[in-house]
Amino acid sequence: MKAFTILEGLVVPLDRANVDTDLIIPKQFLKSIKRTGFGPNLFDELRYTDPYDEADPAAERCENPEFTLNQSRFAGATILLGRENFGCGSSREHAVWALDQFGIRCVIAPSFADIFKNNAFKSGLLPVELPESEIDELFERITAGEALQLRVDLQEEKVWLDENRSVSFTVDPFRRSCLLQGLDDIGITLQREDAISQFEAKHKATQPWLFNEVNL
Repeated sequence: MKAFTILEGLVVPLDRANVDTDLIIPKQFLKSIKRTGFGPNLFDELRYTDPYDEADPAAERCENPEFTLNQSRFAGATILLGRENFGCGSSREHAVWALDQFGIRCVIAPSFADIFKNNAFKSGLLPVELPESEIDELFERITAGEALQLRVDLQEEKVWLDENRSVSFTVDPFRRSCLLQGLDDIGITLQREDAISQFEAKHKATQPWLFNEVNL
């Protein structure tokens, strides 16, 4: 998992509340057993004016010019600005994967659905909760035409709104430590690799019959 320390990036707005995981990555794209390839279909129903053709998945499609993620002024954005209850709905991890594979490393919103938030931490995407008044101000700045660049500092737990002003956020200390080190659940387990190997060796020595090979 990619570590998250400090992110300086362009902000793209999604001005709607209760964005659910089916909107983030629709169910028809969940058939793959891989963890890759979801970025092109992030917000599929909003990004394209024509439906996805399962019979011809490589077919060229028409992008919706009104959707912010398609607009040239937001090209290369790494921070998504949302509204309350972002990531509600089903527990699919694919929603976080799709955001990450599109290039989004951080989502800033007033609140998140709990399961989405946990999935985000486990995949290296930082969910930042800020007061609604701060969120409103950021939307207003973008609406006024500003190419909004923010600095998100996980070490200090601050979002720098401009050169002279920051707002604090809080992250569970364990989740914060894992993100700073780039440790997912597997990485956390592998920190105990030596102890695991010692246990397996002792277990095999004391109960060797459990490790006999079976010839079929």
